Order: sequence, then structure tokens, then C-alpha cells
Amino acid sequence: MITSELIVQNIALVRRRIAEAAERAQRSPEAITIVAASKTVPASAMVTAFREGIQHFGENRVQEALKKIPILSLLNPRPIWHMIGHLQSNKVKTAVQIFDIIQSVDSLPLAETISHRAQKHLPILLQVNISGEASKEGITTAAEAFKVAEAIARLPNLELRGLMTIAPLAHDPEEVRPIFRKLRLLAEAMGLKELSMGMTDDYAVAVEEGATIVRIGRAIFGQRRG
Repeated sequence: MITSELIVQNIALVRRRIAEAAERAQRSPEAITIVAASKTVPASAMVTAFREGIQHFGENRVQEALKKIPILSLLNPRPIWHMIGHLQSNKVKTAVQIFDIIQSVDSLPLAETISHRAQKHLPILLQVNISGEASKEGITTAAEAFKVAEAIARLPNLELRGLMTIAPLAHDPEEVRPIFRKLRLLAEAMGLKELSMGMTDDYAVAVEEGATIVRIGRAIFGQRRG
């Protein structure tokens, strides 16, 4: 298991790389939110990250989040919880109660279910499968994204803040730069401000292309267990 000391070092390195990428793009590092992707990560490691200033955590599974959130609920300020994995409709009732933002809204029917179940104002991101990979969830065309966004605007309880994507795995991060650029241009055309894109292998390129949220797991917590 990764040590607390290494987590501290990793966070410092991530912040430095984000700052360097932001400088190259003439952006402020403060404009980028680090969401620590904490799938399979023990709560103790997450507390270490929190003490280093990481306030946002992203979980892929509702059941796993249910176990961790109460453990970290006494931290001050309270962590902000992001749902970043595929959300099944039968998990929505629980998800809207425990997450502060749902990044992985990949269809209008899911948005409608979230709206119906939400008892509070809930920010969401629309997941766009910008690369068209069959193995990934999400809206696949710009026309569909506009159509779904217009429908979401009419739903109660939801605030569409931006777009999210998962880039294809690539040996060279430069290979996915066009994906990030395309998502940024789509968000700009839709008048949306938040862009959740970039993970451990490509977050620096994502920052250069306009990411406002990066979802980083391995670069903070080491290799995932399980």
C-alpha cells in the first residue's frame, strides 16, 4: 500500500505539472480543480490527500462511496463528492443523496431519472464520447449534445455546468490533444464553462486545452488495487 509520504510527494508533483501546463496555456492554475479519483483507495489514504489540500474526490461506484463518505464526513471543510463512473438508473436514488455533483450523465433518460429523484439543486456534467469509442458511455455527436442539453434545461433540480469525457488510452498524450480540443470547442459553442477531461496519463495536455477539472487517481494514490 502506498505510504502517506509518497501521497504527499505525488500531490506536489501533480500540482507542479498543472501549474506548468497552465503557464504554457496562459491560464491560472487556480482555475483547475483536482478531483482525486479514489476508486479502491482506502479512506486513510484519502484523508492524507485531504490534509494536503485535496477537497474533491471522485468515486466510480455508489456502493463504495456509501462506505467512505461517512468516514470522511467529519473532515472540515467537508469533502466534495463527484460521481465519475457510469451511473445505473437503479442507483440514482442513492447517488443523488450522497454526491455533490454527477459528472457522468450520459443520456437524457438518465438525466430525467436524476431530476425526478433529486430533492435538491444538483450540478451535473454531460458525458460526451467525443472519440466515438464503442466501449465508452456518452453522447456521441455535437447535434445530440445540443439536443440533450436543451432538454435538461427544462428539467427541475438540475444545473448543467459543463461537459466530461474519457479520452482513449494512448502511449503519447499528444495523441489525445485533438479529443480535448474538440470537447472544449463544443463546450464553448454550448455556452458551458466546466470541462472535466484529463486523467493520470494526459492531464497536462488536458489543462493546456482548457480543462477546468482533472480526474487523477494513479498519479496521486499509486496503482489501483483490485
